[in-house]
Amino acid sequence: MTITVSPPKASPRIRWQNNRRQQTLGAIVLCTVFLLGIIVSPWLLGDSGLETVLTQRNQPPSLAHWFGTDWLGRDMLRRSLHGLSLSLRVGLLAASVSAVIGTGLGLAAGTFGGWVDAVIIWIVDVFFSLPHLVLLILIAFAVGGGTKGVIIAVALTHWTNLARVIRAEVLQTNSAEYVNLSRKLGKSSLWIARHHMVPHVVPQLLVGLILLFPHAILHEAALSFIGIGLSPHLPAIGIILAESMRHLSTGYWWLGVMPGLLLLLSIKAFDWLGENLRSLLDPKTSQE
Repeated sequence: MTITVSPPKASPRIRWQNNRRQQTLGAIVLCTVFLLGIIVSPWLLGDSGLETVLTQRNQPPSLAHWFGTDWLGRDMLRRSLHGLSLSLRVGLLAASVSAVIGTGLGLAAGTFGGWVDAVIIWIVDVFFSLPHLVLLILIAFAVGGGTKGVIIAVALTHWTNLARVIRAEVLQTNSAEYVNLSRKLGKSSLWIARHHMVPHVVPQLLVGLILLFPHAILHEAALSFIGIGLSPHLPAIGIILAESMRHLSTGYWWLGVMPGLLLLLSIKAFDWLGENLRSLLDPKTSQE
């Protein structure tokens, strides 16, 4: 007579945790694939659909042209993908530079303290006291506008929140026993920042960097929309929206609505990606 022992069943709480983690990973993969698809779409689609076809101009959305066509007969879906890909690449570069600035200043403020911390906090307060969009326009205009002006303006104005988060994490880590032990052993502040602080703030840096992207992309589109951003000859999403404004009053609603919806969907994908990545990396929420 043989006795079979069935393996213990996982508790409902464990099954719920595993299911939630799978959903979080699935959301991260879905958002990543969607955004990467937009970024690489110009190379996959080529220039097809961007040529002028006057016999197909101002056509509403249909199965042949999902986003309709513009006043020159160009396919709006392909134009929107080209423009959004360019805006995403510019926004990614500007957000990356801004994240590096915020991380460096946050580490310096939390590690050195004293007058270094006071100066950095004063700079952060100054940036918070100024109207954000006005500061963006002034910086972009001062450096000559264009692609360089957009990148510099966005990079210099989006680091403040991340710097405050990194500073708070570093200050909390400063009271840890292993950090105090390193100080007693004679390790310098730079050594402590490199070996103790940097590994600790990497998750915050990744999440903060991803959450910076939506702001950078929207502000790049805003600067291009008002004419001091990217060159009008480049198919950026802000330029496409600015051009479509002249035709909305004539009833061609799809020229502005469809590219705008694609932009909002991309921004929401970045936001969703950042929130799910934060839930996955945060020890508190990852175990809930």
